[in-house]
Amino acid sequence: VWCLLFWHETPCCARLPKHFCLSFCCALLLAAGVKRLSVSELNELLEEIETAIKEYSEELVQQLALRDELEFEKEVKNSFISVLIEVQNKQKEHKETAKKKKKLKNGSSQNGKNERSHMPGTYLTTVIPYEKKNGPPSVEDLQILTKILRAMKEDSDKVPSLLTDYILKVLCPT
Repeated sequence: VWCLLFWHETPCCARLPKHFCLSFCCALLLAAGVKRLSVSELNELLEEIETAIKEYSEELVQQLALRDELEFEKEVKNSFISVLIEVQNKQKEHKETAKKKKKLKNGSSQNGKNERSHMPGTYLTTVIPYEKKNGPPSVEDLQILTKILRAMKEDSDKVPSLLTDYILKVLCPT
């Protein structure tokens, strides 16, 4: 209490955050001579400092958790943007390649068999339904969309099932 009372009485501390003044207060106590304090005053001061340390530690843990959460959100958003751009570029390339092939073939049929069960680039043309809400998409929604976009980019057979899961879980939840 003595330190906090002293803190309130110090004119400079009225303008500074409490944690700065606590250090300032302790420095002044040392300068004034802690040796002059009684054992009960020292115990009171110790309790006060321990309480302040506990409060600041709790605040630090909360702030670090918030920082980690924001950092994760930023990574998810950056990943979504990167994959979206990659898919858009691949769609553009696929469209140009398809035009060139069409001009070269002039309607001739394909002689060789395709190793895949679908034509290359089939899933690049997939349209992902999106329902605009009041705010930006949630981190969870972005993660799902990123997964779908990655599958589209790789022209994976997983696209239809990922898209179905997205529609059922995000757009039409039960």
